[in-house]
Amino acid sequence: MIVWLNGTHGAGKTTTSALVQQLIPDSRVFDAEKVGETLMDIKPGLPSTNNFQHWPPWRPLVVETARRVLDYTGGTLVMPMTVLVEQYWREISAGLAEHAIEVRHFVLHADQVTLRRRIEEDTDLGPSSFRLAYLEPYAEAARTWLHGEAEVIDTTHLTPAQVALRIAESVKNG
Repeated sequence: MIVWLNGTHGAGKTTTSALVQQLIPDSRVFDAEKVGETLMDIKPGLPSTNNFQHWPPWRPLVVETARRVLDYTGGTLVMPMTVLVEQYWREISAGLAEHAIEVRHFVLHADQVTLRRRIEEDTDLGPSSFRLAYLEPYAEAARTWLHGEAEVIDTTHLTPAQVALRIAESVKNG
């Protein structure tokens, strides 16, 4: 099984994924961003883009990597990864379905003011114009398709531990 934690920057995906992993037996965290980083390291570089998700190899490589890890380890992968382009989500989820991998898709949501504050006050990464630039695309995806594709958890007034517990309980209860 894959527990996919979606949502934009500042929603709490990375922090929550580590906590979810502790609550779900035989689980591991797999950040699909590492697949993108591998593609970014190719020299000479791939065609220029502002987001590695736009490179066509990224999506099937995420599917194949997740499949191979699950074939090797079994258990559950907790995957914190923002996917805001519906076509990309369809490619990934269809690819996982082809391998009979169950996906529990959660969107960690917070209002725009909270997200902006979290990004601007982030002590690990610092304020980031890159991260702030995804607030409106997230809002658009949430309005048009994303919230209909997942279990939405509003993180605005919850701690990461509370969010992780809700996710783990939802996964446990099927």
